[in-house]
Amino acid sequence: MNCKVPLGVYDGIPHRKTNCSEEIRQKVYVPFARLAVGVMLVMSLSVPISNSPSWALSEENLLFLEAWRTIDRAYVDKSFNGQNMAIKKMLATLDDPFTRFLEPEKFKSLRSGTQGALTGVGLSIGYPTRLVGSPAGLVVVSAAPGGPANRAGISSGDVILAIDDMSTETMGIYDAAEKLQGPEGSSVKLTIRSGPEIKNLDLMREKISFNPVKSRFCELRSSGKDSSKIGYIKLTSFNQNASGAVKDAIDTLRKNGVNAFVLDLRDNSGGLFPEGVEIAKIWLDKGVIVYICDNRGVRDIYDTDGSSAVAPSEPLAVLVNKGTASASEILAGALKDNKRAVLFGEPTFGKGKIQSVFQLSDGSGLAVTVARYETPAHTDIDKVGVIPDHPLPTLFPKDEESFCGCLEDSASACYLNKLQLFSR
Repeated sequence: MNCKVPLGVYDGIPHRKTNCSEEIRQKVYVPFARLAVGVMLVMSLSVPISNSPSWALSEENLLFLEAWRTIDRAYVDKSFNGQNMAIKKMLATLDDPFTRFLEPEKFKSLRSGTQGALTGVGLSIGYPTRLVGSPAGLVVVSAAPGGPANRAGISSGDVILAIDDMSTETMGIYDAAEKLQGPEGSSVKLTIRSGPEIKNLDLMREKISFNPVKSRFCELRSSGKDSSKIGYIKLTSFNQNASGAVKDAIDTLRKNGVNAFVLDLRDNSGGLFPEGVEIAKIWLDKGVIVYICDNRGVRDIYDTDGSSAVAPSEPLAVLVNKGTASASEILAGALKDNKRAVLFGEPTFGKGKIQSVFQLSDGSGLAVTVARYETPAHTDIDKVGVIPDHPLPTLFPKDEESFCGCLEDSASACYLNKLQLFSR
């Protein structure tokens, strides 16, 4: 076998391979954008689990593994004198916040994140970009609509300064997730910086349901008797039901006579990478969806031949913002670069790194950054984001109930007419 790519990065859906003579795939998925209860971590795109990383090893590597396995089998103290901390310290020297050791409970929480409901405050969090003037703390990528954090006024770009009076300046997102989780009905105190304002908020944890799709249609009357109907689809997460839910929404909207679509990815922090690819296939008749790259260049190409297309021809606009992250950015980049859609909004979050999660023998796990991705135009969006074609009007709403009004009322501050919506 010539493949020297770490086992565990593949996700079990068809794609072309560039470096490997034999295909290796794992079919257990974990959405790394959802960990703990009600806390979504913006960290990765493709996170299948491998029980045994098996790339080419040097003699030195093999000797190390042989020695460690001997200790693992024979050493009297199975806690290894707390050497999990030694593993953490070793990984910290990589200066990569996404390559981390996961204790068994954290690993179990991560694996359970594919389900459609979580208990917590409904936040998606990430690390701030490492630029001069970047905030210290953890950045809010998005707040789940209707969740405790959203109702308290927390929004994209806010910074979490402390959790229960403990500073987040040097806190990892795994540790933050652990502190934010807790029994339903219990409370957690957050210190938030929103612009120049500091807020101290007490939030009650609750079960957050993630129905990934909401939709509606708008009938726009013209000066004559003719009217046009636009279908609005809001996609809030990439869970295991997302692609099916998008197809159902398209089918329902078409039955109402819709002849153009708006796909809203604002505040969608990602989730399952395969779902992002499958949703791109819904809208594309052909083309590259994403390139997976490592330090040797392009390693994998995900593309489509149109056989999975459901709506490849109707006019399509996509709405994005700084809360659009991870799998959402792959989808937005694919639709933009293939000239399938016009993008409106602001630059996206800029999460372009890929992690795989490896399961260890004691139930713990190891998350490792293994690659990055590029859009079909070979754009590396990490820490930059996908750049939209046009900004959105001031006060453009985020809920489906108010969407139609911004297409109908020319006097509104959020007005956007149909011609603008689908024009480059």
